Parts: sequence; structure tokens; C-alpha cells
Amino acid sequence: MPEIPDLEGYRAYFNKRLPGLAVESAQSVIPWIVRMGRDEFESRMKGQVFQPVDRRAKYLLFPFESGDNLVVHSMLTGRFEYLQPKDRRRPKTAFIMHLSNNMDFRYFDDRNMGRAYLVREDEFAEKVPRWTEMGPDVMDPQLTERVFIERVKKMRAQIKSVLTTEKCIAGIGNAYSDEILWEARIHPYRKRTDLSEEQLGEIFRSIRKVMDWSTPIVAGLMEEKGLPTNHYRDHLRVHRKGGQDCPRCGHRISEITSGQRITNFCRGCQE
Repeated sequence: MPEIPDLEGYRAYFNKRLPGLAVESAQSVIPWIVRMGRDEFESRMKGQVFQPVDRRAKYLLFPFESGDNLVVHSMLTGRFEYLQPKDRRRPKTAFIMHLSNNMDFRYFDDRNMGRAYLVREDEFAEKVPRWTEMGPDVMDPQLTERVFIERVKKMRAQIKSVLTTEKCIAGIGNAYSDEILWEARIHPYRKRTDLSEEQLGEIFRSIRKVMDWSTPIVAGLMEEKGLPTNHYRDHLRVHRKGGQDCPRCGHRISEITSGQRITNFCRGCQE
């Protein structure tokens, strides 16, 4: 699933390309992913002009000058493409926008899990599921260390589950929760109730550190290598590095799979 560095990479990539471009025509190939009838989507998209792309938690937002917003939650396998119209269409392409610069903006989803919503500013709460239930975006400047601690202290689950619960804080997923907890030297299966306020503060600071160093890496890879069909994750220190040496202490990195979710951590330096 795309997480904040991936989505910020998309945002930077598209903000160099999309603002000011018009949609000459659109195709809704899999209408139920767009959550709107094919004819309505295609007619409503025609003539739309892109404004700068934004993000909230795991949603990517494409605002238009008309006041419409295309809100995309790509889930596990949704991916974006920016390419020439002659380029081969991937299976499970959900929608296509033919742009005024003779390029295509496309979205495909191998498992058809993602969802897109075309909404006005006052329709987010009504038409985008769970929009109002989300906690603050973890990168929101208004989410201070004290506010973070107070929100997290209300939770009683294991700390990795707390970090990935969007009703508490929004935007952290499976991969980067491993990185954050490694940075903070905290075991992912520790109960939140066993952690001190000092440790929770260290987690907050680790969130900002991990996002600050990883986001430019992902954005740079998208510019250099193009939009990924899988996420750029080779830069991560522990996630999906089971059996390798911990880059901090040299202990072997553990890998545990539970409920189709892989968790990686170091038993040597995460307590």
C-alpha cells in the first residue's frame, strides 16, 4: 500500500507536470472503482483543468479549477501512470484522462481494490468513506508531540497496531511503521500501555525523521526511474529485510507474518 513517502513522491512528480493541463477527454474503464457512472464521469471530466496535487493521509487529491476534486485511495495495488497515448494499456486500467499536452494520465489496479471519488469541497464527508473518522495526518504541523502523545495514550493495543490505526493518527502503514519503530528502538509488539511518555515522544520524533529522509529518496527515484509498478522500498533499513544484518547493531533482522502482514524488527536493539 502506498504510504506517505510514496504519495508525496507522486505529488511532487505530478505537480511538475499536471497543473494547468486540461482534460481533453476521459475514459472510465472500470466504473465501480471511480464510484460514478461511466457517462457521468466522462462528461464531468471533460474540460477540467488541474490545480496543484495535494495529499491527506493515504488519499491523493487532484483538485480542478472547477471546484471538483478527484480523490484516490489506491489501497494495496493501485498505481498511476503518466505516458503517451500510444503506450500499451495495462490490464485492470480503471480510468484514463487524455490531456491537453498529448499525454495520458492513467490509473490501474491489479486487484481492483482502490477507489476514486469525484467530489466538491463540501462533499468529502458525505461521499468519501471514513473521511471524517480519520485522525490527524501524521505530518500535519498541528500534530505536535504533546497532541500525538495524548492521542496515542488512549490506545491499548500493540504499538505497531496503534501507529497504523488511522482513527488515532493517519498516514502510517505496515512498511514505514517498521522503520519508525526501528528508528525509535522500540519493539513493534510492545503494548502501548508499557511505554513511557518519553518513549512515545521518541516515536513521534522518529516518525518525522523517517518521513523527512525517506520522502526525498522516493521522489528522486520517481523522477529518475519513472512511476513504479511496485513501490520503491530498497532504501528501507528493516522492512522486508528479514534474515539480513541490522544496520545498527549487526543482529539478524527478524521477520514475522501475521494476518498477511509482514513485520520486521531487530531483537538486538529494539526493546
